[in-house]
Amino acid sequence: MNKPGIATAIPKRRYRFGEFTVVILDEIKSNDGIDYHLIMAVVRGTDPDPGVYITAERTPQAGTGTGDYTMRIVMRDGSEVLGTSNEWKDIEVFANEALDIVSRVLQLTDEVPYRLM
Repeated sequence: MNKPGIATAIPKRRYRFGEFTVVILDEIKSNDGIDYHLIMAVVRGTDPDPGVYITAERTPQAGTGTGDYTMRIVMRDGSEVLGTSNEWKDIEVFANEALDIVSRVLQLTDEVPYRLM
């Protein structure tokens, strides 16, 4: 899995979403050369490793009007860029959009995320 290289991070939000625990990390120091703004990690049950990540990465061309943040989904079988936006700087906007993506990808459409932290 091509998971984010997280050296240190601070958990800012935690949710229960069906059988999954979802954590949003901030103040991320990475060891893979990517400038992460926020990372959502999705863990199933008692599995020690997240199976899905949604990232908001600062784009190299930040400040040029093309979108300062790139959203990416990272799963066990690869990763895909989902788009760019300035909106993902805000943790609320990022959380809402990332939870919607997780809901669709993991087929949790009948579940409602419950914020724990």
